[in-house]
Amino acid sequence: MEHKLISAAAVRDLCAGISDMTLWRWLNDPEMEFPKPVYIGKRRYWREAELAEWLKARAAEAI
Repeated sequence: MEHKLISAAAVRDLCAGISDMTLWRWLNDPEMEFPKPVYIGKRRYWREAELAEWLKARAAEAI
């Protein structure tokens, strides 16, 4: 899982079906500390492990 890359569409699905605009806002908001994507060509991919860690931290903040 550490090296697995997931697409922007998969990231949006994992984050409760957010829109691409919301994803863009999160990427451009330093307070969100959203993981930065890896670009392959013009496509964005995220490291699954980094995204899982970010989601876990956000869930812990909500408690």
